[in-house]
Formats: sequence, structure tokens, C-alpha cells
Amino acid sequence: MTDLDALVGEWQTLPDLAESLDIEVGKVRGLVSDRYVVGIKRGERTTFQVPAVFVLPDVEGRPGIIPTLRGTIMVLSDAQFTDAEILEWLFTPNDELGERPVDSLIGGKRAAVRRVAQTLL
Repeated sequence: MTDLDALVGEWQTLPDLAESLDIEVGKVRGLVSDRYVVGIKRGERTTFQVPAVFVLPDVEGRPGIIPTLRGTIMVLSDAQFTDAEILEWLFTPNDELGERPVDSLIGGKRAAVRRVAQTLL
């Protein structure tokens, strides 16, 4: 396992994520349990945190989760990846994609990311 802090950079706690999305913390917990986002326990007090880059403005400028993230998380989960392994895969540069898979998702390259992810099944 590589150092996720070095790969990911900025993290958000669930209350921070709720504030970023302008929703209640309970709804953020639902996003986690429904696999719209993944995170890990980390930091000094080992609080559950998710990568901050998962939050982007939507077409109307409102903050939201990367729309294609959940499907990719599901494919990697089907390949028996743990949440930490999913994060490592998303944030490690991929030769086939020419960038980190998370950056490809942000750039709208869902099909390319899923194609690479499905080779892991």
C-alpha cells in the first residue's frame, strides 16, 4: 500500500463534506453507505475522511459528487478492492489513461476508466 496522504492530498471529514455540499451530515453518511463516495479513517483522531476532489461544481455551479464516481467504485468493489485500495487505484497515475483515474473521471472519460477498471475483475 502506498501513502494515501501523498496520493490524495486534501481530505474532508463528513461534517466538512456536508458543509461543502450544503446538506446534512446524515445525508452524507447515506452517500458513504450507498457507495457514492469512499473514504478511510485517518488523521490524528482517526476520523473518517474522503478526498476533497470528489466534490465538484455541477453544470449550474452547485457543488456535487463526481457523477460517474459511484459506478467506478462499484466495479472496483466487485473486484474485491477494499476502500483503501479503491482510493489508491483512483489516485495512482495509470499508464493506459495517461493520468490518475480520478482525473479522467473529472474530465468526463468514464468509459475509459471503467474499461481499465473492468480488466481488474
